[in-house]
Amino acid sequence: MAYNDYEIVMGLETHVELKTNTKIYCNCTTDFGGDPNTHCCPVCIGLPGTLPVLNEKVVEFAIRAGLATNCEIQEYSKQDRKNYFYPDLPKAYQISQFDLPLCYEGKVDIIVDGVKKDIGITRIHIEEDAGKLLHESIPGSLVDYNRGGVPLIEIVSEPDLRSSDEVKVYLEKIKTMLKYIDVSDCKMQEGSLRCDVNISVRKHGETKFGTRTELKNMNSFAYIIKAIGYESKRQIDFIEAGGTIVQETRRWDEVHGVTESMRGKEEAHDYRYFPDPDLMPIVTTKEKIKNIKDTLPELPEAKKERYIGQFGLTPYDANLIADYKNVAEFFETSIDGIKTPKTVANMIIGDIYSRFDTEEEKEDFNIPVSPSQFNELVKVIESGMISNSIGKKVLEEMWETGKAPMQIIEEKGLKQMDNQDELREIVRKVLAANPQAVEEYKGGKEKAFMSLVGGVMKETKGKANPQMVNDVMKEELK
Repeated sequence: MAYNDYEIVMGLETHVELKTNTKIYCNCTTDFGGDPNTHCCPVCIGLPGTLPVLNEKVVEFAIRAGLATNCEIQEYSKQDRKNYFYPDLPKAYQISQFDLPLCYEGKVDIIVDGVKKDIGITRIHIEEDAGKLLHESIPGSLVDYNRGGVPLIEIVSEPDLRSSDEVKVYLEKIKTMLKYIDVSDCKMQEGSLRCDVNISVRKHGETKFGTRTELKNMNSFAYIIKAIGYESKRQIDFIEAGGTIVQETRRWDEVHGVTESMRGKEEAHDYRYFPDPDLMPIVTTKEKIKNIKDTLPELPEAKKERYIGQFGLTPYDANLIADYKNVAEFFETSIDGIKTPKTVANMIIGDIYSRFDTEEEKEDFNIPVSPSQFNELVKVIESGMISNSIGKKVLEEMWETGKAPMQIIEEKGLKQMDNQDELREIVRKVLAANPQAVEEYKGGKEKAFMSLVGGVMKETKGKANPQMVNDVMKEELK
């Protein structure tokens, strides 16, 4: 099968739960979990006679997301009823936005395989989440309306994505950005970030889009990548066999590794949108938009560029630090008065990240060492009082006990040996014990020199000043 003859075309609809304290149209809590149907009230379960009242924080958070993704902000927008019947939608309509979304015409740039590419953002609109169907406990389904009415933004991209790698980088960037601006926790395992993938295929060189299918409610990057791989090949196989793709909504079956048809894909007119008569238009001003923009933090891309230019980090290291908001804050606090900020970055990446098993642990960065303690440790290493290897041991002790670096160094006698006469005696002892390594060094083998230095470090239990050992060793070998 000539899969390489085809191009995959994708656009994403990314649904993001906002981290407001209360729901979009009532005062019920947005906390995740809770016993079924305990976080709801007559408004969010759609009882007759109830009236929604818009949560102003939702509008602010949506505008923050729009500004972060380079969108234009609509100063006059409205809310619409999207009509469809489904058991998790008690009113038989969802309050959303149709033709006047809060944010429109933005873009997010991504870099894949060293190539930079802009992904267009069609719109960002606000809407209420639906409830959740439960299928496990009985034959049939139950409905938990705790999630119903939790505020969402939907970020709709242009069909600019051409590979699963581009999709992954795009989603990772959206997730990082939203966490930075503090509008969502983006916990995919809790449904805070979900994605619909609209996917079609066409022959390379064609300009007309193929018929798309929608992969619905994906909440795992790994599943999204697998589903794109399967669905694109399914469509190509079907077309090559003479079939015609139909527009439909499909789901990913992780157990069997296939996509399955759920229903025909609706068009906008099928939802019979009309302005919600119970809600006033959303009116904002240029001044308010500017005030919100002024509260945005430095975003990850700008931070990475600054880390490279100002602190001498490599692009790779800058990514590993700046991609996590809490890590970046720790890094910037820890480098105060440090000669070489890259040392701090290296220790975070090499000595702290190695203690984490999951991405969530990196994102939380809840560690038992404060930035001021870490700063003190790095300064002690830079002063030459202890070596890098001893620094790792001190960090281990700090992690376990919470003690300050100098306290540990004093208690354990870890100060670096920098008495030249004392070191010279140890160097002579190591040289005498390793005549073969000495001869190999004289024969031009540099590895033999490192072996001899290692012998001195072992003899001093890592406390010898490495530079001094090198200098003395070379003098004695002459």
